[in-house]
Amino acid sequence: MSTEALHRLVVNGDVCGSGRLGLRAKLRMREAMYDVFEAGFTAAGVAARSFHMEDRGDGVLVALAPDVPSAQLAGPWLEGVYRHLRQVNEGRSEPLRMRVAMHAGPVAQDARGLAGRAVDLACRLCDSDTARAVMQLADRSPLLFVVSDSLYHDVVAEGGTCIEPEHYRRAWVSEKETDAEAWFHVPRLPFPPLPAQTSHEAPPSPAVPARDRPCATGVRAVQDPVPEQGGGAGHGGTVPPPASGSGTAAGTAPAPAPAPEPATYSTKYRIGYIGGSNQNFNGGTFHGFTTVHHRGAAPEPPPAPAPEPPAEDAPEAGAGPEGGGR
Repeated sequence: MSTEALHRLVVNGDVCGSGRLGLRAKLRMREAMYDVFEAGFTAAGVAARSFHMEDRGDGVLVALAPDVPSAQLAGPWLEGVYRHLRQVNEGRSEPLRMRVAMHAGPVAQDARGLAGRAVDLACRLCDSDTARAVMQLADRSPLLFVVSDSLYHDVVAEGGTCIEPEHYRRAWVSEKETDAEAWFHVPRLPFPPLPAQTSHEAPPSPAVPARDRPCATGVRAVQDPVPEQGGGAGHGGTVPPPASGSGTAAGTAPAPAPAPEPATYSTKYRIGYIGGSNQNFNGGTFHGFTTVHHRGAAPEPPPAPAPEPPAEDAPEAGAGPEGGGR
């Protein structure tokens, strides 16, 4: 077997929380994990002869043949993995949740397996504290996808079938000897809930608009929501909210602005009736009685009349106001 290094796409997958499982549960988990990966290869149209897969206990390591387009894995393969994860989780009390990372670079293969810095970086992105923190924050999502900075710019940013670069966010990864930026994506979420101390600005505009891509995973949340814990396809879950401190929650409209105060105007009057035998103008001055309508604020209602005094308190009959009899 030739050990010459070839430029290959490397995929590392790891199951979350597998250390809590007993032996029988772990065996069922491994079977489901392999089913999920194989469903992804079927969805991407990648034949078994086109990839090498190694067992990692609670994960798998894959290297694709040099002639397999990376976009097939970043798009249709990822979509197939996500969909099959939901099917596998249908009715499970402990849903299968996975972290998946990708990087491309020189990879050597000997009789014992794969080697190279591309392999190291893919494994460290998948196992990083940042990736684990994202999965804790997106605790109802079954899948996290991480790509290296170079793979994002070379493949993801160009768009393509089932690839949505606008739903990726960049964060810093420090793991063993690795200090690098990577891009994170949680399918069906508009953006991943990144730890605050690692996040960066939003990604640049994608080369291919979302409306021109045949498969849209992040913007389809209303039609295909993330399942609740233990749910799956058709389970009727909800999209997880973003992490606290990340701004307005997804799907929540901002509070409406307060209504403006009504404008005030100076008081004006309008003459309603002029004329008659007792009204005239003399030297530009009006003389006589008029009917006036007020155009300002409505006048205050007149006060209620005072109640009539009791009969015993009424004044005695006698002199009127002018001293005469009534």
